[in-house]
Amino acid sequence: MTKPLKVVGIGNAMVDILSHIEDGFLTEHGIEKGIMTLIDRERAAVLYSHIGPSMEISGGSAANTIAGLASLGVATAYVGKVKDDQLGEIFAHDLRAQGAVYETPLAPADHAAETGRCTVMVSPDHERTMNTYLGVSEFLTAEDVDTDQMANTDWIYLEGYRFDGPDSVAAFAKAIDACKAAGGKVSVTLSDPFCVERHRDAFRELIRDHVDLLFCNEHEMRAMYETEDLSIALRIAAAEVETVACTVGADGAYIWQDGTEYHALATDVDIVDVTGAGDLFASGYLFGVITGRDPLTCGQMGCVAAGEIISHIGARPEADLSELFKQHNLL
Repeated sequence: MTKPLKVVGIGNAMVDILSHIEDGFLTEHGIEKGIMTLIDRERAAVLYSHIGPSMEISGGSAANTIAGLASLGVATAYVGKVKDDQLGEIFAHDLRAQGAVYETPLAPADHAAETGRCTVMVSPDHERTMNTYLGVSEFLTAEDVDTDQMANTDWIYLEGYRFDGPDSVAAFAKAIDACKAAGGKVSVTLSDPFCVERHRDAFRELIRDHVDLLFCNEHEMRAMYETEDLSIALRIAAAEVETVACTVGADGAYIWQDGTEYHALATDVDIVDVTGAGDLFASGYLFGVITGRDPLTCGQMGCVAAGEIISHIGARPEADLSELFKQHNLL
């Protein structure tokens, strides 16, 4: 039976505040470069007052992936919490405008927390450093997960960052149970090395018992399996999950499936901002999966989509990904 949805994402519903900074700014404000750090609302306000000119663009890791898939005409939905405030309106509008279904109940206007936002600081070397105020996205609960929606999708896509919420495990478990019971499959992204460090045991259990497709980058993979040898980490992961898709920056991505390794090459683009590269790699890869492509082609689609995102500011596609796939002889 054909299901009405192909992919449903669950994650932190965020608005990205992007700004170019010098490395000295990070030192001055005690910020570690190149990682995601969780901050409170007061810290978010301080950083916002110091970063200078910025752009506000809807983000959130899984939401970016869903937006990328929706732009390709894939039937998608998203689950993530925003507040009934200005940033919440921006987030909901942007996601729905891409064509995704977004029906998560809003947190009321009098909620103590605000819509989550991520201050993304882009250094001269194009590295991005993220300081994230989770806001109401942290309070996503199992009640926000519609079991009918999870049963009516081929895939769910879980964002590792969402493990930082108090009720995340219950929400994920509800989604997984409903999806799997209806014959669906589960994918997850590890999101960030420090996220892995915080939740390694929970991730390992999730991967071994429920996940069909694991997304990560090389740093997250090494952190997950506590080894500096990427090839060893990949082999361990490949023994635990059906498919592993691991990005390795300028070297593209390594895919492991059914005991076979594939190497998808990165596309040659001028890098402007690497924010969202992994998110859109997942969009391209999942598009390949749901349209019946082989693992290498899926990886190449992921690399093309990631290449589009890093060629401009913001983590939502600006070019037609279908046309880019055609240009690379992938469609």
